[in-house]
Amino acid sequence: MTYETITVQIDDRGVAYLTLNAPEKRNAISAQMITELHDFATGIGAKLETRAVVLSGAGKMFCAGGDLNWMKAQMDADRETRMKEARRFANMLRALNEMPTPMIGRIHGSAFGGGVGLACICDIAFAEEGTKFGLMESRLGLNPATIGPYVVARLGEGMARRVFMSARVFDHAEAREIGLIAEAAPVDQLDVVAEKYVLPYLSVAPGAVGSSKKLARFLGPRIDDEVIEATIKQLADRWETEEAREGIEAFLAKRPPRWAVPGQ
Repeated sequence: MTYETITVQIDDRGVAYLTLNAPEKRNAISAQMITELHDFATGIGAKLETRAVVLSGAGKMFCAGGDLNWMKAQMDADRETRMKEARRFANMLRALNEMPTPMIGRIHGSAFGGGVGLACICDIAFAEEGTKFGLMESRLGLNPATIGPYVVARLGEGMARRVFMSARVFDHAEAREIGLIAEAAPVDQLDVVAEKYVLPYLSVAPGAVGSSKKLARFLGPRIDDEVIEATIKQLADRWETEEAREGIEAFLAKRPPRWAVPGQ
């Protein structure tokens, strides 16, 4: 498959470097990117020959969350269409999460909304010093439903609630404190850190790695068909609220929503 929004490079060791490659849109997750990431997860990411995946973003930031045009389309869609699109996104996240291949997140600049979700799906993630994070959905009158299972699985309920609802932007130090990332490093050391996390996987049995990852998911929080479908329904419910319409319209118009306290 020829990709338009991601790039994939595989070195002679079997390490795949997966890059979100829509820097002009701040690597926002579009319908096309959803399709391509799902294809990667079920193709290259599912092969035993792929020893590890390093996920990064092109340009100035890792991922800004949902694509603006995708959001506009959801605002005007009916419930069935919204649920269909949310299901496509949820299935992509699940496919990445269930890859037998370990995935290492190389985060820089900022990661918002779905970008945080992608970081949480990584088996380990690290960030450039100064990187900003935020779950911004409640600012739009929505909730982080489809990424929620992975955020809670990574952070635990207590730490998740610390950042889940407020749309508060937090830095790399807090991201490390709550368990979102393992460490932060200067920009000129990011490749060194990525290699540090890749190397152990080159000395272990690929099948055993995939089996161990499956075991960890089995022992961790339940993320199955029922849970995923419930998150899709919750997101569809939020899209139908007046808060969501006001939040999205305010965002597109670059004005504060009605509920925002002036000066805050």
